Amino acid sequence: MDVFEITQVTDEIEEAFHRLIPQLSSSNPPPTRAELEDIVSSRASILLGARDPDKNNKLVGSLTLAVFRVPTGVRAWIEDVVVDNESRGKGIGEALTRAAIERAKQEGAVTVDLTSRPSREAANRLYVRVGFVARHTNIYRFNIGR
Repeated sequence: MDVFEITQVTDEIEEAFHRLIPQLSSSNPPPTRAELEDIVSSRASILLGARDPDKNNKLVGSLTLAVFRVPTGVRAWIEDVVVDNESRGKGIGEALTRAAIERAKQEGAVTVDLTSRPSREAANRLYVRVGFVARHTNIYRFNIGR
């Protein structure tokens, strides 16, 4: 498989996100083309994609790496990891995650964090296998609304 940084939004990229995001979240709509362009052009986010050679190099996975500076150093956060249902079990999620970790290192990050729902058992096993360690912390969310 080919893992790469998405630096330009094409029709193919837009179509892929309309297919992938509903597999990740039923409560959030797929991003619009303009929203994808915002992600790609932002200095704080790196959008990675993965192509499956068994599917004619179709874009079958993505991950967003947020990189930001805080007073204690550069941090990175992995968000919205998704692999197409038809391509799961081929190591695509692992390849995306490892590529994100490597890119975070290149950006000078001292940590990479992520969250994963307990019900996503395969994803949680993947993150532990890659080297993530569960942290005993509280996660809080304040919903501002849309």
